[in-house]
Amino acid sequence: MIRGAAALLSLAAIGHAAAATWVYVSNADSQEISVLELDRAQGVLKPVQTLNVGGTVMPMAVSPDKRVLYAALRSQPFRVVSMSIDAATGKLQKLGEAPLADSMANIDLDASGKWLFAASYQGGKISVNAIGKDGAVGPIQQLVQTGPNAHAIHADASNRFVLATSLGADNVSSWRFDAEKGLLSANDPALTTSTPKSGPRHFVWDKAQRRVYLLNELDASLQVYAWDAARGTLKLEQSTTALPPGFTGKPWAADLHLTPDGRFLYASERTSSTLAAFKVDAATGQLQPLGNTPTEKGPRGFAIDPSGRYLIAAGQESHGISLYAIDPATGALGKPSRTDAGKNPNWIEIVDTP
Repeated sequence: MIRGAAALLSLAAIGHAAAATWVYVSNADSQEISVLELDRAQGVLKPVQTLNVGGTVMPMAVSPDKRVLYAALRSQPFRVVSMSIDAATGKLQKLGEAPLADSMANIDLDASGKWLFAASYQGGKISVNAIGKDGAVGPIQQLVQTGPNAHAIHADASNRFVLATSLGADNVSSWRFDAEKGLLSANDPALTTSTPKSGPRHFVWDKAQRRVYLLNELDASLQVYAWDAARGTLKLEQSTTALPPGFTGKPWAADLHLTPDGRFLYASERTSSTLAAFKVDAATGQLQPLGNTPTEKGPRGFAIDPSGRYLIAAGQESHGISLYAIDPATGALGKPSRTDAGKNPNWIEIVDTP
């Protein structure tokens, strides 16, 4: 029995040692994706691979099973590249390419992994593409015109509703989603209006699906909405700001993410090149500002690793990425470890593999 227990422990240790965390950074102007390994023990990023994708690569998304990475190219011809993720090495291998309806500012998958959503800033439209059994994106299934400057599109956890932002029309549209047919239809009510000239950009649900956090690009306001999961509707509960104290420039907010435990939220602002941190009230979901941390110049995109221990920010203008340890008690960001990236790094995805 002792030998058996020891063997099991040994196997568990081997399995644990084999687990890895891979970081994917899209570099628009060098038309490549950087693959790095996050070494949590040492708190460093290690280069693994640089994959040329032959186009202006920007938004990315990962399949629910963590086996495929998708990247949208915003140069002609507009398309999405599907790439398999090697769980052992983190390296990417191209599965195929498929047409997108326009230059897409955001892509994401539904909960089943069978459908790819996309939102076009230039075209003011959202779309649905089918995904094959091999994980490769296929034809455009549906194309819907929205308000101007569509920017983000995501499904809720139930896979029954999809929200999309219109930066130019200052609203968030709500859609019912038929996951069998891959079709969107307008919800009732169809729109939630934001503050005029605020510019709704990115949003996230909390894990409990009780609230939606929305970052507005043009005034850097950050809003907390109650989410009615039965009806697919939003109700404003709080509005605060991602701007640092004393800010006097033109706001240009970009991205926001919650830690996996939902205790802290962060938002990036490009004019000041800062990351704003907030504590999330466990009972009400409301935000308490914790301060702003200087980061890479032009922090368009950032991500938090699945353990909630690290935040990685990309600087479009600095062509680098910074790795921060997150204090689990206070949410404060530690001293950054900096790594060079390609030209115009703008989007980050992080994947844990067993």
